[in-house]
Parts: sequence; C-alpha cells; structure tokens
Amino acid sequence: MTKAYEDLRSARWLAQDDQHRSWNHRSRIMQMGYGAEDWTGKPVIAILNTWSDINQCHAHFRQRVEDVKRGVYQAGGFPLELPAISLSEPIVKPSTMLYRNLLAIGAEELLRSHPVDGAVLMGGCDKTTPGLIMGATSMDLPCLFLPAGPMLRGNYRGTPLGSGSDVWKYWDGVRTGEMGMDDWQEVMGGIARSYGHCMTMGTASTMTGIADALGLTLPGTSAIPAADANHIRMAAACGRRIVGMVREDLKPSDILTRASFENCIKVAMAMGCSTNAIIHVIAMAGRAGVDIGLDDFETASRQIPVIANIRPSGDTYLMEDFYYAGGFKGLMKRLEDHLDLSALTVTGRPWAEEMAGAAIHNDDVIRPLDDPIYAEGALAVLRGNLAPGGCVIKPSACDPKFLKHSGPAVVFDSYEEMKKWADDETTGVTPNHVMVLRNAGPVGGPGMPEWGMLPIPKVLLRQGITDMLRLSDARMSGTSYGACILHIAPESYVGGPLALVETGDTIGVDVDARTVTLHVDAETLAARRRMWTPPPPRYSRGYGWMVAQHIQQADKGCDFDYLERAFGGETAEPAIW
Repeated sequence: MTKAYEDLRSARWLAQDDQHRSWNHRSRIMQMGYGAEDWTGKPVIAILNTWSDINQCHAHFRQRVEDVKRGVYQAGGFPLELPAISLSEPIVKPSTMLYRNLLAIGAEELLRSHPVDGAVLMGGCDKTTPGLIMGATSMDLPCLFLPAGPMLRGNYRGTPLGSGSDVWKYWDGVRTGEMGMDDWQEVMGGIARSYGHCMTMGTASTMTGIADALGLTLPGTSAIPAADANHIRMAAACGRRIVGMVREDLKPSDILTRASFENCIKVAMAMGCSTNAIIHVIAMAGRAGVDIGLDDFETASRQIPVIANIRPSGDTYLMEDFYYAGGFKGLMKRLEDHLDLSALTVTGRPWAEEMAGAAIHNDDVIRPLDDPIYAEGALAVLRGNLAPGGCVIKPSACDPKFLKHSGPAVVFDSYEEMKKWADDETTGVTPNHVMVLRNAGPVGGPGMPEWGMLPIPKVLLRQGITDMLRLSDARMSGTSYGACILHIAPESYVGGPLALVETGDTIGVDVDARTVTLHVDAETLAARRRMWTPPPPRYSRGYGWMVAQHIQQADKGCDFDYLERAFGGETAEPAIW
C-alpha cells in the first residue's frame, strides 16, 4: 500500500493551505533557495549525519551525505541533512558511553520536531550505531541505517596491522623498551590509513554487523570497506530505498521483533563480537519493547561457535578480508539452520529471500560450523557473589589457562593508581594475581570507560607474560583481548560487591561453570558492608548529574530508565499552529 501525499507526516507542516503556519514553513524553506516543486507531493527524508571534523571514522560522511541525497532525489523524495552529535570513540572523554543516550535523545527529538517522513541514519563509530538506532526506534518512523564501513587494513613494514589490537601489542613493546619512539610513530602512521571505523572485529564492526543482522541496513552491506566504490553506490541505494520504505510505511516496529534480536545475538556470537554488544543490544531491545537479557546471550553462546576468523578472536584476517570472503550474508548463510529467516529487513523482504545466492569465497576467513576458531560463542556470561547481576568475558580472545583460575586480588580504586602500580617493577606481582579495578562503571567511571583491558605489569611483560586475569566494572574496547572480566553488575560505585573486595582476597573464575566467586565468608563481607560508605557524586549539576540519576546498570543496557518503551505511553506528535 502506498501512502498518499496528504497522509505523509511532513504534510502537516507543508500542505495545510488553511493554516498561516504552513505557509510560513514553506516561505522559510523557499528562503533557502528551494521551490515548491522540490517538496510538494514528495516524502521528506531526514539524513541524520554524525560527521564532524574530529570523527575520523566518519571523515567520508561529508561526501556520503551527498550520495544519499542523490538516491533520495532519484526515488522522488526531498532530502534534508540534520546534524547529530558525532561521538568520536578515541577522542571523546571520559567516555563516549556517557553520551550514547544523549545521541539517542537527540536522534529521537530531531525526527519528532522536524517535518520528516523517514530517515537515513549515518553512523558506524562505536556508540553512534546503537545511539541512532535507539532514538529512531523510539520515534518509529521508517528508517534505515547506513554503516560507515571499516577502514583499509593497516601496514607496518609489510606486516598487516589491526586497529586497536596492534596498538596494545606494540605499546607493550614501547613500555618495555623493545620498540623505540621512531618505530612507534611509524606504527601510529600505518595502523589507521583511511577513513572508516576499526577494521578489526571491534565494537564498530560488531555493532554495524548487528544492525545488518537485525535487518536495519541494506542486507549484507555493513562490511563494505569505507574506501571501496561500492560504499558510494550503497549510500545512494540507501537514499532510494528509504523513499520506498516511507511509501510502504515500513517502520522499525515492523522489523525489530524477538526473532530479529535472537538472530543478531547468534550472528554476534559467530562473528567473535565485542563484549560491548551485550550492553547495546539490550538497550536497543528495550527501546523496541523486546525483553532481551544476559540469559539470551548465554543461550546463544552455548549453541553458536565463533566462525569469523577475524582479529582479535582470530589471528590473521581483518574486515576487508571478511567482506571479500562473503561478508555478513556469507556468515549468515553458514548459520541459516540456527536463524529465523522469516524476520524482515528494510527491503520489506525476509532474510530467507535476501540470503538467496549468498556464498563464501574463503573457508579460512568464514569457517564452516564444524571447523570453528572457538567451539562456543565469543562471549560468556558469568555470575556469582561478586557479580549477582552478571558480568562478561570474551573466552575466544584470551589465554585458555585463565578460563579456570583462582588467585589473590590486587585492588585499585582508580585507573591512575593501577597504572602507576603496573609500571612499578618492585611490586612482587606474579601471573597468578588477579588485578581488580573498581569505580569504573556507568555511574562511577563516569560513563563506564573502556579501561577493562588493564595493562599487564611491566615486570611480567619482561618475562614474556602477555595475559593474566583482570576484573572490573568497566568496559573494554572491542579491539582488545585477554582474560578480562568486565561489566560487573552492580558496579562498585553504587555499592555492588566489588566495592567490598580487598587486596589479598582470593577470586576464582570457572568459565565452563559460568561462575565468578569472591572466596570470602558471608560474615566478613557483612562486616565490610557495614563499614562501606558511598563515594561522593561525580557531578553536582548538568548532564552528568542527570546520568547518575537515571542510568541503569550494565546488565540492563545502561539506557536511562525513562527512555525504555515500558516506562510510559506513546509521545504525541507536536502541535503545529
């Protein structure tokens, strides 16, 4: 069914001949050089662009938005670019996670307050993907997501470099004096040599892949390298398709079902996803009114092996290789017996039709299910007296000997304290110690920064030791690796059990049993609880203060409580008078 022009949302602003406001709206649009023929009878398409001068992942969006507009014009629509907060992952402090929900609020209200009928969401750098999708889901206008695409693989003297992953690796060489600053500078110049997001299976590639599996991108497009000419053509195709979606009234609520979220979790497990996927998927599901929690990830982890041989879970390949090997359609083809192929995509067709003709061109990059790189899913959810709300580890990217381990804790209340200790070669630390960082969660961080891949103590690096067990209520970059237990909930800053741990306590982990245990008796913990006092607030005013009042814990997705669909009724359309 095709919507008539008078039924379009934008017509409330632009086609009410008996309202002087409508004439004023038209006059002001004409002030910008447009004529009535530009919008009359046409869907108005918002293009939410997260480009900025300081977002390296989206440097090409200044041009790509013009490609999207070209597609919108081709299909008979009227495009309007609306700028959204940019959220450059490596630059924004204390953490882009602090501002993901702000982007979601901005996206929702941009769409609500303007005369638009549908939207193309331009994102890719880590939090921009869930932030845009969360906001657009709450608004529920026809929309599709345009993924930024991964950058080209890095290079250092003929050796391929993976963004993020090789930063940690070579930085350890700088810390121990094995790499000089001139060589380090050469690595820095070669590791990120084009626009686009990280080309490892970090959070950016994970979340754009999840958007793909949810059905919110043009199917299979999330792995197209940003510098590939196919990316330009894809941008124009997004512009054409969103006009069709408006005419068909195909909205997020038609696409984001329980089946689509279960599909995306299984795909995430197979791709060797970032630990951050858990937080963002739970938050996106909450906006869609779908009940997704840690148990859904745990179930998928037991069923789906890691078959994408992409760093950091894999040891060789990068996203460029993944795209040429078949990309996400190829990966989903491997998983088709585990997926609900009736789930819809933005094309209006189900995955069963979209996957016709999908193929794998390199069996070492996208492995068969019976030859995985890790026999279970990428992530494991652990629980115990230290994390009653749960926590997460990425077993596919850590030394297997730490999947069952116990040792004495070394506890830090700040990153600065921990870093100073890690660089001190007189501490007597051993590989059996368990490093613990607290006060780094959603409230305490603030914003749950990516501090969870705690640096290996320098004295151990000199012994050739590159992994040890590390626990925190922080997150870590999806490009990170190692035996890092993250997202401990509830966080220490609000009184979670992590706040009660003392240096010397024994902590035990058993990934097979999915447990993390603080081996301290209940009476001792109760005494420590009585002595604990809440730390002072991080903020006394402004946005940060509001975050502390309303942000939920990691196991709930870190959305603001009042933004989930279950919080209240539908928001009315704005009055236009």
